[in-house]
Amino acid sequence: MTASQTSPFWHPERHADRRPALLARSRVDGVLRAWLAERDFLVVDPPGLQRSPGNETHLHAFATNMIGNDGQGQAMYLHTSPEFTMKKLLAAGETRIASLQHVWRNRERSALHHPEFTMLEWYRAGEPYDAVIADSLAIIRLAAEVTGIERFRFRDRDCDPRGEAERISVADAFALHAGIDLLSTMDSEGVPDGEKLATQMVRAGMAVPADRSWNFLFTQILVERVEPQLGNGRVTVLDRYPACEAALARRVPEDRRVSERFEIYACGVELANGFGELTDAVEQRIRFEAEMEEKARLYGEHYPIDEDFLAALDFMPEASGVALGFDRLVMLATGAQRIEAVLWAPVAE
Repeated sequence: MTASQTSPFWHPERHADRRPALLARSRVDGVLRAWLAERDFLVVDPPGLQRSPGNETHLHAFATNMIGNDGQGQAMYLHTSPEFTMKKLLAAGETRIASLQHVWRNRERSALHHPEFTMLEWYRAGEPYDAVIADSLAIIRLAAEVTGIERFRFRDRDCDPRGEAERISVADAFALHAGIDLLSTMDSEGVPDGEKLATQMVRAGMAVPADRSWNFLFTQILVERVEPQLGNGRVTVLDRYPACEAALARRVPEDRRVSERFEIYACGVELANGFGELTDAVEQRIRFEAEMEEKARLYGEHYPIDEDFLAALDFMPEASGVALGFDRLVMLATGAQRIEAVLWAPVAE
């Protein structure tokens, strides 16, 4: 490595090496904000400090203590997503909103993960989730146009960001890339059976871990067999997640085993995660409680449920929404191989 590669980010020589990607980041940021304004999205600014950081099993938050004027402390968290606040704004009457701001996730640091990163999140009230899928693909193309890159490349994979995207259901992707009949491991209401999935893994030549919970096995298959095959050559929209893997998405009316959740991949990199939004407060509470039970089982911790958010769901209109990793998009649009390369000032290690 050269001195500029091993020096801190603020060293003039290293900053000079990093500056072209950072300038590209600013250009993408500016054009993206203009794109949102042209489509009548109101950019909002949710607070990062929350009573609940989110209630998904594998999301880990940064905890803090908010001291009141009386000197008494209250447990608070830095949000892992602005989702709860933005849905409250939908309940308040906003119809087309977006946020481009920092979020925080603990236990995450790698070439693609950073404990503090920038998320683009947006919602369309009264519109199907196909609308935000189309938005996502347009934004990916926009980033490529801004930087002038012909193909996204990450490690040994490449992808045409401008071509027609592949759209495939999770069930079809598991069958194609892992030889797993995923839907047969759930009953008609989507209740999963870990032993049925483990049996299929053995038949497919996969090692089965000691933890045979369905969700754990699902993630293993997704990471080992499916994700590496997504976004190769062209962008992939991975659609219709199992309902038990989509805590905030509504179920597909014609098949309650699956939900209106999608993820978008390029070069095997997950860029976006979106939903047809669940607005049933009773079902949402049940899902949150189940997620927190699993979190306690796996990690020995759980987060409080935002009662204010559940109350707001009674006022929230039908909507679709999506969160997109802005830093990852800039990585691919500049050819960077690590997320720190496109951050103005990475968190110190």
